[in-house]
Amino acid sequence: MMAELAGHWAPLLGAVLAGGVIGLEREWRGRAAGLRTHILVCLASSLLMQAAMTQQRWAFLALPDENIVTDPTRMAHGVLTGIGFLCAGVIFRTGFSIHGLTTAASLWITSAIGILFGVGLYGLGALATVVTALILVALRLISLRLPARTVVDVEAAWARGDTATEDAVEAALAIVDPAARADRIEVAEHGAMAVRSWRVQLRGASDLKALAANLSELDGVKRMRLDPRDD
Repeated sequence: MMAELAGHWAPLLGAVLAGGVIGLEREWRGRAAGLRTHILVCLASSLLMQAAMTQQRWAFLALPDENIVTDPTRMAHGVLTGIGFLCAGVIFRTGFSIHGLTTAASLWITSAIGILFGVGLYGLGALATVVTALILVALRLISLRLPARTVVDVEAAWARGDTATEDAVEAALAIVDPAARADRIEVAEHGAMAVRSWRVQLRGASDLKALAANLSELDGVKRMRLDPRDD
């Protein structure tokens, strides 16, 4: 019994460490799925694959003269499909922006790494952990050194037919982003208000504050919302 359990320690410990490395970055970034979630996902994937790899020890009776062939890859397919539903839970929409895609991807690859440890591919699992951590941490540091460009979804509303306010809003957007792209047009308040949205690129918090100040000074603007994207 003890010898059997000893053979499972290496894949499970590797899964816990791999999930911890990836989850630590997400925890540091303040994401909904952090350290504990990634460890549990990686550990669960490894446990299920360990169970599939030792299916011949399961307590079931085969029919007489029946040869049962097991396929552990079916378990891997099921694990990755199930984790997809968990990943969907961390993706959410705020206004017109979608957040959580990177966290969802990190959960999915964490599950894949757990599967690698579960089937005994320790080297490949360790390599995948290192590469994933580099993508999440190193590339993030590189992006911070690049010229700051923040994509912001801007929504503004004014009285329907007030073309002067509409032109003033477009002029305010052109100051910070001459290539601002119109995204959506709708009519609200039983046809009394016109609502438009744009997708603009700003050079950081200073441009965001300047745009908010310029829009708030327009008397004709009844409602506005600036929604920066951040994954």
